[in-house]
Amino acid sequence: MDSMDSRESKIKVVMLPWLAHGHVSPFLELSKALARRNFHIYFCSTPIILTSLNKKLIANNNNNNHSLTIELVELHLPSSPELPPHHHTTNGLPPHLMTVLKTAFDEAGPPFTAILKTLSPHLVIYDHNQPWAPAMASSQNIPAVQFLTYGATSASRVLHLLKNLEKQFPFPEFSFPISFRREKAEASSDEEGRKKDIYQFLEAMKRSCGIVLIKSFRDLEGKCIDFLSVLAEKKIVPVGPLVESPPPMKTDEDIGIIDWLDKKNESSTVFVSFGSECFLTKEEIQDLAHGLELSEVSFIWVIRFPLGEKIIRAKEVIPEGFLKRVGERGMVVEGWAPQAQILAHSSTGGFVSHCGWSSVMESMSFGVPVIAMPMKLDQPLNARLVEVVGVGVEVKRDENERFGAEEIAQVIKKVLVDENGESVRTKAREFGEKMRGKGEEQIDEVVEELVQLCRDNTVQAIRSVAQSFSREN
Repeated sequence: MDSMDSRESKIKVVMLPWLAHGHVSPFLELSKALARRNFHIYFCSTPIILTSLNKKLIANNNNNNHSLTIELVELHLPSSPELPPHHHTTNGLPPHLMTVLKTAFDEAGPPFTAILKTLSPHLVIYDHNQPWAPAMASSQNIPAVQFLTYGATSASRVLHLLKNLEKQFPFPEFSFPISFRREKAEASSDEEGRKKDIYQFLEAMKRSCGIVLIKSFRDLEGKCIDFLSVLAEKKIVPVGPLVESPPPMKTDEDIGIIDWLDKKNESSTVFVSFGSECFLTKEEIQDLAHGLELSEVSFIWVIRFPLGEKIIRAKEVIPEGFLKRVGERGMVVEGWAPQAQILAHSSTGGFVSHCGWSSVMESMSFGVPVIAMPMKLDQPLNARLVEVVGVGVEVKRDENERFGAEEIAQVIKKVLVDENGESVRTKAREFGEKMRGKGEEQIDEVVEELVQLCRDNTVQAIRSVAQSFSREN
């Protein structure tokens, strides 16, 4: 059978994520899971994003016995002097261009329609903020399904607020104010943008064909998954945590980090990272540095800065003499570190995290308890969730909304060292074993739902043709 025949025998799916790493990465992991189940995936995104994905896919195929049937398809957004093609991603995007990027993405309907006409897929899987994508798919008689890359707790909380303003959220442990000063400032400066985001979220969910996929699993969010289904009036289908297996080491620096970890005692080291697009202020960096110093625990701290004209280095913002005082107990890494390998290492005993959803899923999959320091968006709810299920402890802010150094140190010591943190360590290990034991079990249900959806659409198309033929004769 030649490659074309092989392609035609599979269900063909177009994947269309939002242009942020926290969305692209789960879409890619779902693509891999479906490709292993005889789906042919067309991964559609901007050239700047696909360039980095191509390297990942090459590495994946080089380290597996089979090649995944994932094709990268370029989606070209309208370009302008203000938004050149290298800014068609949120990675490194200057904050004032975020609205411009969203607008350009919303204007990608015509080129996306042309892609659908060329590829003739059986299905489109789209993101939370793209009501135009299912509209374009419907115009080509292609079913489209929404995929939420965040948890059911945050999704149901948001949808409840939008649909039931006068009714209390049914899970009181998640009913608390979640906006910080930086979010209030952002919201007040772009009220029209906020209203548009709400409209797109509601419309994108409304237009999903019968089901909505979500990056979660029932053992963690069963109640909120069921409640979200009631609110959305659609079946919510969890796809599992979608955690990438630790890839091979990239550089000598990566190998050096793991060699350093090899010398530490089991579960003795805390990993500190706030994701690829969440940046601490100088004040927050200094508070965290003092907290790490006070904790007397070994640490690997990944520090990132937003891209801009001025190149900032970690030594410019961490407290003077900090590295000398902590010595071999600590390692500061600028820019990037092999997160999966670090979390999977036996010496890692905790993860200081902003609680982005993918980071929470990754930490739980490797059985590493979370020291939660949420910053914005869904992160406060994710932080509360890990505390409610017992796999982490949140660092509480003071009256000035700051994370105090002493509070940071106290939580780190509780999670990694103190006797009263043993239940958290045990629970995290148990969740990790449970998640790893299930493998891709939840993907089975996803596959069944998607196959049935495509079959129903095919049957409906045949009936429509037959009815049309009957009328003509």
